[in-house]
Formats: sequence, C-alpha cells, structure tokens
Amino acid sequence: MRAGRICVLSIALALAVVSARDDAAAQRIAPVATEEFHADAGVEQVWNDVNYNALLIAIARLEEHGLDPEHYGLSSLRTLRTDEDARDRVATASWLTAAAHLLYGKTDPVMLEPSWAVAPREADFADALLTALADGTVGRSLEAFAPRQPLYAAMRDELVRQQNLGEDPIVRIDEGPTLRLGDTGPRVAALRQRLQQLGWLPEAGGGPDFDEGMAIAVEGFQASEGQEADGIVGPATLRALNRSPSERADQLRVNMERFRWLPTELGRRHLRANIANFDVTAFEDGEPVRTYLTIVGRPYRATPVFSDEIEYIVFNPWWETPRSLAVADKLPLFQSDPGAVDQLGFQVLDANGNRVDASTIDWNSLSRSNFPYRIRQAPGPMNALGLVKIMFPNPHNVYIHDTPTRGLFSQRQRAFSSGCLRTQDPIALAEWLLEETDGWNADRIDMALETGRENRADLTAHVPVHILYQTVIADGAGGVRFLDDIYQRDPAVLSGLETPPPRGD
Repeated sequence: MRAGRICVLSIALALAVVSARDDAAAQRIAPVATEEFHADAGVEQVWNDVNYNALLIAIARLEEHGLDPEHYGLSSLRTLRTDEDARDRVATASWLTAAAHLLYGKTDPVMLEPSWAVAPREADFADALLTALADGTVGRSLEAFAPRQPLYAAMRDELVRQQNLGEDPIVRIDEGPTLRLGDTGPRVAALRQRLQQLGWLPEAGGGPDFDEGMAIAVEGFQASEGQEADGIVGPATLRALNRSPSERADQLRVNMERFRWLPTELGRRHLRANIANFDVTAFEDGEPVRTYLTIVGRPYRATPVFSDEIEYIVFNPWWETPRSLAVADKLPLFQSDPGAVDQLGFQVLDANGNRVDASTIDWNSLSRSNFPYRIRQAPGPMNALGLVKIMFPNPHNVYIHDTPTRGLFSQRQRAFSSGCLRTQDPIALAEWLLEETDGWNADRIDMALETGRENRADLTAHVPVHILYQTVIADGAGGVRFLDDIYQRDPAVLSGLETPPPRGD
C-alpha cells in the first residue's frame, strides 16, 4: 500500500476540514482522501464488525474532547451498522475527520486569530488508521491525536464533570450596580441564594441583607475563581456567579480547542504569556519554573496571539515610539503641555533623523495626518519601557518590557497597555533568559543597568515565546480555574465548534 501518497491526501483532508469556511475545498478533498485510502488498501472492505463497533464507541466519546459526535456522522454510522457495503467509506471518512480535528483543531485558528502563525502538529493519518484496523485498536486510536499536556487532561476531566451536572436551573443575579457589604434588596437576596446553591453559604436562613457572612462567602468564591478576593460583587464576579454548568462546559470546549492548535513541542526552555490571566510563565523541561505578573493590551488595543523567538535583551532602552502611538497619544499630550517633551525625556527627529528643538514646533498646527516627525524617549526613570526590553522581532511590534507605572500590578485585571506585555520583574526574567548565554549573569546585568546607557545582550540560543489566550487554566491542585473572557474571543471559537463540518457528498 502506498502510505506516502495516502499520508499527503490525509493531511490535505485535515487542512480542508479545519477550515470550516472553505466548503468547496473540503467537499473536493474529503471524498478523494477516502477513496484513495480504499483504493490503495487493495481489498473490497476494510472495516470488520469489531473495528466498526469500536469506532462507534470512539466517535461517541468525542464529546469528552468538546466535539459533537454528530459532526462525525454518529447517527449515520449507527444506522449503517448492518450494511457492510454502505458503511465502509462512511466509517473511513468519519475516522479521518475526527483524527484531523483532534490533531489540528476543528476550527481554523487563522480565521479566529489573524496573527496566528504556529506550525501545527503532524501525523501520518493513513498509517495510523491502517495500523488500528490491523491491530484491532480502533477504539483507542483517535485518542493518540489529542494533546498530551496535563492541562488538557484536567480540562477534559472537568468537562465530563460539568456535563454530568445536568441542566438544573441556577439562581441568576440580575445585572446592576456593584453589590457590597451593607446593600439590601432583591439582587442581594438572589446573591445569597446563588452562594447557597454553589455551597458557599448554608442552605437555610439568611435575609436580603449583604452581611459579613455573605462577604466572606463572596471572598471565598472569588479566590476559587482567581479573582481579587475583596468581597465585592462587580461585573467580573457577577459573570462568574451567573455561569451555568453548560456555560462552563462551553468555556472548557473552547480552551481545549485552543490547545489543539498548538504544536506538540513548545521548546525545552520557553515562555508562555497568557493574556487572559495577565501573566508570563517561564517553562523548563515541560515544567513551570516561575511566573511574572503582566499588563496586557486594552481591549481596543488587544495584545495579539502568536509565537516567536526571543533573540536579545536591551537594558536601559530607548523607546522608539511607534507612529500610531505618537499621533494618537503623544501628540495630544504635547499639544496640551509642550513642556512634557523635555520633562518626559523625549526627542523629536525630522525625516532625515536630525534632532529638532521641540520648543520651536507649533504642536497645535499638527494632526494625525500631518505629523512629519519621529519621536523617541531616552533611557531614564520616565521611559515607557522601564529598564528592560525583551525582544522577539515581529510584525506586530509587540515585546515584553518593564514599566515605570508599577502600581498597576496591584490590580487583578491588568489590561492597560497599548499591546505590548509589561512584566513586573523584568530583571529576574532577563536573568533566567540569559542563563545559557556566556558572559551574562546577575552581576553583569547590574553593571549594564548602572551605566544608564543602552546595552544589548544577544541570547546564545533563542528562547521560544508563545503569546496565548486561555480562559481556563490549571488551579495548581490538579483541577482548573475559569477566567474572564476580557477580549470576548471565546464566542467565535464556540461558534466554530458548533458548526457541522462541510459535507463531502
């Protein structure tokens, strides 16, 4: 059997079926891959009763991966169980499609995250199916294509748990003003009932007043959700309280799908930035070794999702202000306060790179479309990048850096930047990144910083950095924690998961 040709066709099938909007391509490729598989098999039928029945069970279990078994023809497979002639190619197409979705994801990440540029995982689908049919291992063959990361397994376990909770109605708290200690009324009464329903308050007793006991219960709930435990029910806490088991299940499905987009290997030493959790974590040999609080982009200047490699670190960096920020942020500032140019350490350059005396510029005569200057900020205590800039050159002009506005790290939700990642302890992060670069250690870094001048450290080995958006994370105890969808990106992924794959007939 010509497995190489089958492999190419199977991969082509996968690339088609993960692009839900490319119906025509999927309709062309899916039946071709199935027919080629059967033609090369050299036998009239490849599915016996044992393997076929095992496939039925495996397809039904796709629900544990957040996939709809009906999208893989479960009902048709059951109807055709006794029709050996009609069922064969249907079974093959079902297996190939399911394998592709478990490996690559059901949705196309580029459609949902235009900045996505991560190489997908790879597999020889044809060889795997042939082996499973020959060895009688169809029942577990599809599982081999699912992500192997511990968090994926934890999400799968929690998904099954949420699915088993059923759809008993929950007590919902109406939208409205923030609720806090001393408040009273129908919304407070609903809050008490919801906390009782969730097990944070005794089921009996209690009135419509927001008392000390309720505040303690709210704090416990907030801590379990990874929120700031302040005992105050604001918008984020209200959303979490009103989340039903089915909504939690959908959030798990979305984040399991995002894991399927990732490659198997993220790097022996790498960084993962989770935008939704406002952090950057350093990983070594598959284990997290340190985590740094991080500020991410505002919703209207959202941090993009992509992967790259850290190449060098700059100490005492100049800030070459992007034109978009220069005209949107700095120009209005300089128009209202021309003295801010010198006070904040900015320099103004003309089109030829020559420095211009800022006091000679009529700032009010300039506009977004009429701004002939380039501005940059010198190293110093007011520099927007702080003391450290960690560079992975990319078309988004996004990088990790320090910040002079360190008070923002005290807030739980930290979407305040213009897209870059501001981290709380960039010097410690730089030390970790430079551990395998000769000539750079903590003392050398201190010396570079003390000069007050820009210094660059090139990494001997580039370190992969993955900027992700995960609204379900590990809770540190083998379970998971749900996060707020700050950019409202989950619904689009969920919609893709709920859309049936294009038919190939």
